[in-house]
Amino acid sequence: MTPLNILYQDEHLVAVHKPAGLLVHRSALARGETEFLLQRLRDQLGKRVYPVHRLDRPTSGVIVFALSSAVAGLLSEAFSERQVEKRYLAVVRGKAPESERLDYPLREEDGTRPKAEMPAMPAMTDIRLLDSVELPVQVDRYPVARYSLVEARPMTGRRHQIRRHLSRRGYPIIGDAKHGKSVHNRFFADQMGAPRLLLAATYLAFDHPLLDKRVQLSCALDDTMIALFNQLGWAGHLPLDSARTPPIATPSALQAL
Repeated sequence: MTPLNILYQDEHLVAVHKPAGLLVHRSALARGETEFLLQRLRDQLGKRVYPVHRLDRPTSGVIVFALSSAVAGLLSEAFSERQVEKRYLAVVRGKAPESERLDYPLREEDGTRPKAEMPAMPAMTDIRLLDSVELPVQVDRYPVARYSLVEARPMTGRRHQIRRHLSRRGYPIIGDAKHGKSVHNRFFADQMGAPRLLLAATYLAFDHPLLDKRVQLSCALDDTMIALFNQLGWAGHLPLDSARTPPIATPSALQAL
């Protein structure tokens, strides 16, 4: 089995590139599954790891685990209190707006009861158009097909938030079987070599819970999305693997700036 790509590691936490299609850990929705990111990382490191946040199964990209339960608690609190900066890249149908805040409350989808019975929770996602393309093919009812590369920054952490927000705004993510449109999904699978959800977590930044530094992580795309970006002329937007840990700026240092 191919080793996981470790983006950053110290004595308290580790960040890796989660492959698309891999569940993070066991859950009630994972009946019959035998492979999980948590177990693969544990076996690769030879030590226990503790989940801090989640990525949907079809989403690829950067994800952080703690190396102790105490650090997991601190990091989980930072995520729940929106102290973590997250960025995603998504390929969507249509010509997306230059920039917009999507502020649509969302009902939870945890499977414990019908979604209609769940309360609507506040949810915000900032989106920004990075690039677009018009293909001279009729995929749907129009003679040409337009697609956009969007950067999404979720301000909250609802389940499937980016997928649901973009779909509701009219720009579903390609490869989204639940919230997208099958004709475009099939076109990308059959003609573009991209038979998966085209959503990747490419950036994560947070204050280290124990060390006086900011952790800034960038994650490259997988082979499928790299090939697609090259095909669509979007190679200039490809992120690279990197990890930066600048010291946390104190109030006095900020004043000096």
